[in-house]
Amino acid sequence: MARTAEVDKVRELQRTLYRAAKADPGRRFHALHDKVHRRDVLGRAWELVRRNRGAAGIDQQTIDDVERHGVDRLLDELATDLRDGTYRPLAARRVFIPKPGSRERRPLSIPAVRDRVVQAAARIVLEPIFEADFLPCSFGFRPRKSAHDALQALVDEAWRGRQWVVETDIANCFEAIPHDGLMAAIEERIVDRKLLALVRGMLRAGVMEHGAVSSRAAGTPQGGVISPLLANVYLHRLDRQWQTASAGVLVRYADDLVAMCKNRREADHALAALKAILASLGLEPKLAKTRIVHLTEGGEGLDFLGFHHRWVRSRDPRFRHVCFLARWPSRQAMQRARERVRELTARDRLRWPVEQVVQDLNRFLRGWAGYFRYGNSTVQFDQIIRHADRRLALLIAHRDQRAWWYGRKLLNNRSDRYGLISLNGTIVAPRPNRPWRTGR
Repeated sequence: MARTAEVDKVRELQRTLYRAAKADPGRRFHALHDKVHRRDVLGRAWELVRRNRGAAGIDQQTIDDVERHGVDRLLDELATDLRDGTYRPLAARRVFIPKPGSRERRPLSIPAVRDRVVQAAARIVLEPIFEADFLPCSFGFRPRKSAHDALQALVDEAWRGRQWVVETDIANCFEAIPHDGLMAAIEERIVDRKLLALVRGMLRAGVMEHGAVSSRAAGTPQGGVISPLLANVYLHRLDRQWQTASAGVLVRYADDLVAMCKNRREADHALAALKAILASLGLEPKLAKTRIVHLTEGGEGLDFLGFHHRWVRSRDPRFRHVCFLARWPSRQAMQRARERVRELTARDRLRWPVEQVVQDLNRFLRGWAGYFRYGNSTVQFDQIIRHADRRLALLIAHRDQRAWWYGRKLLNNRSDRYGLISLNGTIVAPRPNRPWRTGR
């Protein structure tokens, strides 16, 4: 009950801040730092960090270490340090992870657990204030917004005749955001000097790579709890300038964006306006992913948020006159799914019980299908299930040192197929001007 009461108090704080910011768009908030080190706010921040787990920072302290040595002790220490002004964030640990569907590697910065808690507490306080300002074109990393809301916007705008699309993403967005510009954007709403100093300290903490700490004048490193919010705060300037550009409808999910336009002339204007706005912000579009696409029957499509989008004609004889924007998992999304299925049925799992392998397969398939079911994905779902079926049969055959057909026969002879799930009947096709959550 005590924990529930704390959560309710934090939510009430956020509602109060949101209402105040919404009621007065010109208001600048003075007294916020004391709310960051409130014990209930830090407690909620810890729960968010613990839920996301994550690796250790440069101090090698893990979530489990904190739980063994005492969560209350850590939170009390952080509250004292923040209140006394002695808190100093550590440099984040820099690692590079493979970028899906590319040979590139994405830099990831891993703050220490204690710093993640402070970042989460700062985000709890700051987010409702800036949420009051964010525009409907922004969908990424926002409460009660999702990728599917952005995808629905594409369906709706294409149905309204905006079939010329500018697609791009911002080059190295999280690493390129200038600190001075970001702090200026924050200061439009926040004038609490202690809180501003706290955020500035987070930005300047730097990263440790190969044993050396480096600090830059730009970047809100990916991996930080507060980084998505800070990126949205800065990119809100793009959204505001777009309102006066008269260049189509913008749909932005963090640093991925499209502009939906009614004709080629408007699309050319949108692309020029986009480049100009990004340049004014010290950013630039990624050239390899920047192009104009005309959505037309038989034409090319575009990839956005894991889906491939294409203008198609209805196959139903009653509605052959109807064309619409269909979507299904992109080629890269399909390849990543096949690779994951292959990993889960690899030879190093031959000693595992088949039921355990199937349990892991089902966990992945449910999560993957949970995202891609909101599309025209029947063919792709069948392909992934057939791939999982073949890989499982091959694993069974290898385990018993038999030919592939043996595994297939053994799998087919079991009525439960070892519990391997089916994705039949799970598809929810998108419809124009109909909220995606309502289903069919």
